[in-house]
Amino acid sequence: MIQRQPEYDVVVVGGTGVDTIVRVDALPVPLADSVMVGPIEEWPGQTGGNVALGARALGLGVALLDCIGDDPTGLRVRERLAEGDVEFHPLISAAGTRRAVNLVDAKGRRMSFYDARDPEDLRMPQDFYLPRLRRTRHVHLSIMNFTRFLYDDIEALGVPVSTDLHDWDGRDEHQREFALRSDLVFFSAAAAGDRTPALMRQILREGRAETVVATAGAEGSYLLTRDGGPDPHHVPATVPPAPVVDTNGAGDAFVTGFLYGRLDGRDVRDCARLGAVAGAYACTAPGSTALIGREALLASDSSGSQEHGS
Repeated sequence: MIQRQPEYDVVVVGGTGVDTIVRVDALPVPLADSVMVGPIEEWPGQTGGNVALGARALGLGVALLDCIGDDPTGLRVRERLAEGDVEFHPLISAAGTRRAVNLVDAKGRRMSFYDARDPEDLRMPQDFYLPRLRRTRHVHLSIMNFTRFLYDDIEALGVPVSTDLHDWDGRDEHQREFALRSDLVFFSAAAAGDRTPALMRQILREGRAETVVATAGAEGSYLLTRDGGPDPHHVPATVPPAPVVDTNGAGDAFVTGFLYGRLDGRDVRDCARLGAVAGAYACTAPGSTALIGREALLASDSSGSQEHGS
């Protein structure tokens, strides 16, 4: 019998919407009735959309599944994904399309106000997602509540799955199932701080992950693997090729660079270097619009590897 080759490299599930970017002088913003700011901008994307767009810009075969509204916000999401050549399969939710307001300071740091409007009983029908999951090499789940109900089917299919917990500190129960049921786990070290190594070890000890990656902005990232010893390995950050404009989407870009390396059969350190390059590039334009291509990613990684003696 002829075995059918996967149609997709990555299927991303959940996590689209529109970000409103408000640029402020500094964070936190002083309490005042009115604060004068520069032009307020809106950018479709959010975490799932950014991962799908970034992976597609790297030449990967991508499908994105999500629940959005039949509203102007959802239309902007559709248009942005179409511009990025992402195959998008939306289900219409009466709750509408998610939004976020992100305050960004002069150094590119941000504070996000996320519109978690999805109802608790929102579900994605099995006959909608299963045909696509059967035809992919990898699944990336955004931490929407409805995506957690795909884990049983993903495990039954034997398809590797990743997730990004964002600023999880190890305490919030919403992210715990994602942390413990994914093969590859990303999270930001911003909330965990000094507890980051312990949290990485906990995820490996209690869950099924083979690799845990903690991103730490300008400090780089930290890797811990099931067979790599008790202490995380540090991978330095990459210097952005232009001034930092906006860190929105940098973590999502890191994920796409890492996944590109993983799907290319590279070891985890090479994957993290690719993630660092993609993340740094993403900081050079507003609103997650700087999407690095495959040629630039590999060229930058080659020069960076020589610089670090790898």
